[in-house]
Amino acid sequence: MTGITITGGRDAAAARSAKAPPLRPQYRQLAVLGVLLLAAIPLPLLLPSAQGAVAVRILIFAIMAIGWNTMSGFGGMFSFGHAAFFGLGAYTSAYLLVNHGVSPWIGMLAGMAVAATAAVVIGYFAFRYKLQGAYFALATFAFAEMLRLIVTTSEFTNKAVGFSIPLIDGSSLWKIQFPADSPAYFWVALALAGVAALVSILFLHSRTGRYVTAIRDDELAAASLGTPVMRYKLITVALSAAITAVAGAFYTQYYLFVNPELAFGSSVSVQAIATVVIGGIGTIWGPVVGAVIVGSLSDVTATLLRTPPEFLSFLQGRSGLDVALYAVLLIVIVRVLPKGIVGTLTSKISARRRR
Repeated sequence: MTGITITGGRDAAAARSAKAPPLRPQYRQLAVLGVLLLAAIPLPLLLPSAQGAVAVRILIFAIMAIGWNTMSGFGGMFSFGHAAFFGLGAYTSAYLLVNHGVSPWIGMLAGMAVAATAAVVIGYFAFRYKLQGAYFALATFAFAEMLRLIVTTSEFTNKAVGFSIPLIDGSSLWKIQFPADSPAYFWVALALAGVAALVSILFLHSRTGRYVTAIRDDELAAASLGTPVMRYKLITVALSAAITAVAGAFYTQYYLFVNPELAFGSSVSVQAIATVVIGGIGTIWGPVVGAVIVGSLSDVTATLLRTPPEFLSFLQGRSGLDVALYAVLLIVIVRVLPKGIVGTLTSKISARRRR
């Protein structure tokens, strides 16, 4: 009788001490994504119209940053030419809509295909000839500049004039056109950003993603184990380019205009890089946090240049202040938070848990 009591006591103590297994990282990240999306849905109904436009711009930055982070963060292939893929998405969608009346949704898919194909071509030759580090970054920059020059001088793309999206009467989800102050633009951008983040999470935790991060950490060791390095690198650059093309296609539809400088200018690549570096390279939430900061900062600088206070009146009408502030912010982040905001916080939390 006593033995039964003791055994029962031990079983009860074991049951009390047993803990449920922790959620896998991807499930936690998916749960966080769902909460963030639900929390963001009512935002355009609460914000003034001007701030609603800033929120849409932040989401465009987030999509572009997620695309850049896929290649340069998860894959370790630093790109300084993501404007190429942003521009291909923007111009493909605009060309099909303006000249052939094709829905921007179909144009977006076409832009993704064009950008992914271009990324695979440039990536194949870069990896075939062992371009890495600064040389790979310069190759991507040269590719973006080449496209900008081609578009600027081509009749096919209206040269430097670019494309103006024709306005329609009323609203149309199929054409992605709504009244200027409609919250529908925000919701469409939120859905696109949510899908981009979802793809990023699933990719990172997939078998392909694990191979990609292994190649990033030690390419020689991965190759020696028989990993098809070229294949996984090309998959990564194609996915990165396709996500970035979505940002370009939506940008064109939201602002109803695109030209070579807006689509392929180096400032586009700088914005993608700055967003992820500030938020945290190689993290899931770094692009999102960075987009909130960079998007808000761009609005502050635009307001400052438009209506500066009296003691800063010399700034009125000038351009380039946003780039200067990005540079200062990047220097501060690299010095104080070398892993970005999210990366540094994650490292500190992990270190405390190990103690």
